[in-house]
Amino acid sequence: MTSQDSQVYHETQRLQFCLLHCLNNLFQDGDAFTQAGLNAISEKLTLEDPERAGWTPLSIVFKPHHNVLTGNYDVNVLIAALGERGKSVVWHDHRNGASSIDLNSPDATLMGIVLNVPVKRIFGFWKSRHWVALRRIDEIWYNLDSDLASPEPFKDADELWGYLDSVIAHGGEVLLVMNEKKS
Repeated sequence: MTSQDSQVYHETQRLQFCLLHCLNNLFQDGDAFTQAGLNAISEKLTLEDPERAGWTPLSIVFKPHHNVLTGNYDVNVLIAALGERGKSVVWHDHRNGASSIDLNSPDATLMGIVLNVPVKRIFGFWKSRHWVALRRIDEIWYNLDSDLASPEPFKDADELWGYLDSVIAHGGEVLLVMNEKKS
């Protein structure tokens, strides 16, 4: 890890709280989001859902937008959490290569990138999905994946575009986190 990397905030994985870690890594602040805050967003989404299913005994643990015991929040929680901070999410169209993403846009436009990637855990027997944050800090893009021991810088835009193309090719989703436009 370089001295530059040591100035980059990075949370590592705990249970299935990868969305919590992803958001805190994206905002570069360990107090940006909490488990209680994301749970509250999840509960609010459930109450506001006109299509919500009836209660079952499993509803105590397996909520529509997260798992109470392990986390594992869904994209609706991500979008709502970012919306509370004046950010919006734009899904990257898979038909376009990653090179269509303007990585050099001013920080005032593109805050960062969130990935949702398929993962295999427990010797490949358990398939799940994992949230990953990518963020430009001091003109360097970093992979802030909570499964990594430390942040990993990309050497240039071409390396990052190649990484994003690989994510897309392996069934991952690329979400662009945009700053709210000022009028």
